[in-house]
Amino acid sequence: MAICLRRAFSYRSIYLLHCRHLSHIIHYPNLTDAASQNPSSSFTRDFLRESRRSFAKGRKSKDSDAGNTVEVVPDIGPTVKQNATLQMDAAVVALSRELSKLRTGRASAGMLDHIIVETGGVKMPLSRIAVVSVLDPKTLSVTPYDPDSLKQLENAIVTSPLGLNPKTDGQRLVAVIPPLTKEHIQAMCKVVAKSCEDVKQSVRRARQKALDMIKKAGLPKDDAKKLEKEVDELTKKFIKSAEDMCKAKEKEIAEG
Repeated sequence: MAICLRRAFSYRSIYLLHCRHLSHIIHYPNLTDAASQNPSSSFTRDFLRESRRSFAKGRKSKDSDAGNTVEVVPDIGPTVKQNATLQMDAAVVALSRELSKLRTGRASAGMLDHIIVETGGVKMPLSRIAVVSVLDPKTLSVTPYDPDSLKQLENAIVTSPLGLNPKTDGQRLVAVIPPLTKEHIQAMCKVVAKSCEDVKQSVRRARQKALDMIKKAGLPKDDAKKLEKEVDELTKKFIKSAEDMCKAKEKEIAEG
């Protein structure tokens, strides 16, 4: 509607100017230039030419303004690094939890944490219903919060894959850690090596997710390269942490 009104006013302006020009020719009949011989076509042609020029200049100015618009890319660096760190750290924490379940020849308070005890029809981790302490490098003490659950604790420890055979000592259990056989040591070391490789794969997957996020963000080349380098440094850090953890566990197993 607005376009139609503008066009109508433009045509009206042309008509009024044209009439005014004709009136001027009538009052001054002696004008002899070329425009006075054909006033209608000459005037209209000049007016439209100037109008087109003005429109073209205006459109070019708008196009130029649009071309100068700068798109601001959000800074996703902190988010990318935070997400990658959380995922990599979770993988290393899971590795630590798995390694603590492996029995070595040395007593450790955390080696019973993964055992599930059923008491009163409810299954709970052993660490929630008893206190585990180290009496000496080869002996563990397990004291339940409820003395009535002592028998259930004993059954859970005996049926676990740790190969322990605890004895009742008043209101607590005493478990002697037997020495590892050569075959057991080799088997445990293989489990550690596989666990280490699994966690490194998890860390690398977190790295790839971070790189994909950087690529989709459309960052400037220099900023993207810098962020990718920071993600790689995080990857190396967590992989080294996993390797050091596994080496320490293998040494602990080998020493028996």
